Amino acid sequence: MLLTRSSKRGGRGYRWTCCMRFYWRVHHAQIAARLLPSYTWELKSKIMDKDNHTLLQHSTRWMSSAPPGVPTADSSRYEHLLVTLHEGVRTITFNRPEKKNALNEKMFDETVIALQEAADDPNTIITVTTGSGNVFTAGNDKSNFRTLTMAQIRDLLIRYMGAFVDFPKPLVAVVNGAAVGAGSSLLPLYDAVYATEKAVFFTPFSALGITAEGCSTYTFPKIMGPGQTTEMLLFNKRFSAAEAYKVGLVTEVFPDATFHQEVQQRLQSMAKLPLKSLVYSKALTRDIHKEALHKVNVAECQRVTERLVAMNMPDKEGYQEFVMSDCDGKA
Repeated sequence: MLLTRSSKRGGRGYRWTCCMRFYWRVHHAQIAARLLPSYTWELKSKIMDKDNHTLLQHSTRWMSSAPPGVPTADSSRYEHLLVTLHEGVRTITFNRPEKKNALNEKMFDETVIALQEAADDPNTIITVTTGSGNVFTAGNDKSNFRTLTMAQIRDLLIRYMGAFVDFPKPLVAVVNGAAVGAGSSLLPLYDAVYATEKAVFFTPFSALGITAEGCSTYTFPKIMGPGQTTEMLLFNKRFSAAEAYKVGLVTEVFPDATFHQEVQQRLQSMAKLPLKSLVYSKALTRDIHKEALHKVNVAECQRVTERLVAMNMPDKEGYQEFVMSDCDGKA
């Protein structure tokens, strides 16, 4: 502010000073008015940029995952599976509750397709299989395979079991109830098995007149030793969740009341890990066994097909020829 010759209130100098103050206030106001539109637009642009960044983040998140329980875009192709994707966790649910989620021919094929889609999807970090209702799966449906040749039965089983052997990403079983037959025998091919305390594990192969599958003749002895393997695969011992945990078939057991909540928290935490690190580490620990697993899988599926037909379809054409056939090279 300019100095005046007189600062006495009411004097000419005082009045001149007041005029100058008024002039400068008007001048600054005019400048501010001219600058206000550009300043406002700049501020608005910053806000919009921030909002657009947030919107982009939300859009990316929405594109890469769906809310829990909302099917993925590819889910409509399945008849007996429910497939959802939420924040990196893809859940494949066996969905035949009226049949205790028993695996029919269609489910074998659908599961192979669902696993391949999970492997190919860059937004899927963790893949989960579970069962609808209160049963994980009752294993193979007894009514299966009546329209297939024996070679077709064997090849379908090889393809189904092999999909678990070859799956490259972390695979988790969420065992929400009884796991029978393949529901138990495949578990060592998963990277983690979380079970409710009410789950039971049962492989009644010999009681049904068939033989073990799911690569269990290779994996079970490595996990639980020959004694417990014999009890389970040959003599039909039923394991509780606590017993399955004790022999190494289950990673962790949760209280039934909090099972789903605790497991979901664990899965969401796992899904935040870098995908490539998970895939590479799994390959380093698992690939060394792949050749042996595929070889065992072929031998098991050849034998179990023979026994399935002998017990349930003894007059099926080509039985003797199949029994005597060489299945090498089918892996």
